[in-house]
Parts: sequence; C-alpha cells; structure tokens
Amino acid sequence: MFPILQNAFLSVTKGTSEPAKLHEIHYNGGSSDTQPILLVGKGVTFDTGGISLKPSAGMKLMRGDMGGAAAVCSAALAVAQLGLPINLKVLTPLCENMPGPSANKPGDIVYAMNGKSVEIDNTDAEGRLVLADALYYGSTTFKPHTIVHVASLTGGMSVALGEAFTGVYTNSDSLWQELDSAGAREHDRFWRMPLDDEYGPQIHSSSADLCNIGGRAAISCTDALFLKAFVDGVEPGKDGATAVVRWAHLDIAGTMETTRGYAYQDKGLTGCPTRALIEIMKATAP
Repeated sequence: MFPILQNAFLSVTKGTSEPAKLHEIHYNGGSSDTQPILLVGKGVTFDTGGISLKPSAGMKLMRGDMGGAAAVCSAALAVAQLGLPINLKVLTPLCENMPGPSANKPGDIVYAMNGKSVEIDNTDAEGRLVLADALYYGSTTFKPHTIVHVASLTGGMSVALGEAFTGVYTNSDSLWQELDSAGAREHDRFWRMPLDDEYGPQIHSSSADLCNIGGRAAISCTDALFLKAFVDGVEPGKDGATAVVRWAHLDIAGTMETTRGYAYQDKGLTGCPTRALIEIMKATAP
C-alpha cells in the first residue's frame, strides 16, 4: 500500500516530466515490538530552482542535491551488512525541481499531508516541501523513537559553517550527544545550531499556515522550524512531559562537497554524514 502524497511534495514535480517517487527501505533486525529508527533523506535529483531559477554558474553541482538520500540509503546498506539488531525505516522522496508551464509559482499555496497550508514564496526553497510530507508520513506511520533527516538544504548553512561541520537542529540533548560523539569518532563533524521559536514569525507571517522561506536572516534556523512542524510527536506534551520522539535535522549544504580535499577526503562530493549515521545506529543496538 502506497501513501497518499499531498501537494507539498508533488507540487515540486509539476515542472518536470519525471514522476515523483517515494523510496522506502525496511530493515527488521530487532524484535517486532521494538520501535524503529527513521532516517529521511532529501532526494532532489536535479535542482534548477524552478521558476526562481538558480544562476547557471555551478548549477551542475545540483546533481548532488540528492546527497541526503544517498547518505541514508548507504547507511541502511551498512546496517544490513553488519546485521545490527535494530529496526530501521528509511524514506527518500525523489524528484526533480524544474521550470515548466505547470511549475510552482511564487505566491502559490499548497497543502501538506498533515493539512497545513504552505505559501511558496521562492520555488528554490523546494527541499522543505519535499521533506514535509515524508516526515509526516514516516512519523505517523512507523512511530519511531528517533528521527534523523539529512538534506542539502540552505546556502546559509554553507555560509555559517563552511565545509568543516554539518549543522544540526534537534529537540533532544541525548540525540545531540550521540551525533556529536559519532561525528568526532568518524571525523564527520557536527555543530549544534539554535532551534528557537524566536525565529518563528519569519515563516508564520504569510497568507498560509507557513511560508516556505523566511528571508535571508537565519535562513537555516527558519528552515529547521518549518520542518519541525511536520514531525508528529516532536513537541512536548501539554502537561510538560518530554517529546515523544527524538528528532534531528542535519543540513549538509556545506559538507556535501569539499573543494579543497585533504588526507581523509578527496575533492568532490563527500557522502556526509554516512559514517556518523552508521556509528549512531551501532551505538543504539542492544
């Protein structure tokens, strides 16, 4: 049975002749009553920016905009090869973002799978639309205890951290500690960024529940808040109880490629953060 994908994801594909795909991987290495880990990876196989077209210089790198999907699929393959005693679910929403006569236009409003309306202010901010439906589908269907999603999402992250660290937004101190430790062991390093509702008005002040971009200021922070709105169980309970699910958003816009190369990594696309994801799941195994 296939999920009913709503307009947030499917709207991104309106300008291309290539159909959208939602790729699922199910690895059942633990007991049937054990909650799974969920990995989600952005899989935009080529990103022109759509109607909000990117500059042509360097656009060929956007073949790597599926780096998040590649990383989580590679981590899943390693988990299976290692035979780890965990349950793992992997989702990779796959599509192109192209201009065309039916493509999204700035000012359009679409509805995500969870019913939230989203104003599209910039069609080059498509990654969060692609991920929104996948995150809601995965969090409500599989009821994971931990969700980690990986995406080459914002140029602002590249400006902030360059090629050295992957930015992390999370609601969980324990998950952050696991990520930080795994990244240090594998030289696949992370830096924790502020996940704070103070940035909320930048994406809440629109003609819809959310706007897909909140301006240049703190752009990676507003993107994290946008994605958080589509993860079921990520907020604390009304009685002050802790959140049901541990969640982390990994923005690899800077670390998806190295332009310098060094002893551990040649120039080019890096596969970050595959190694760290494998370490986290090894540490999770009983």
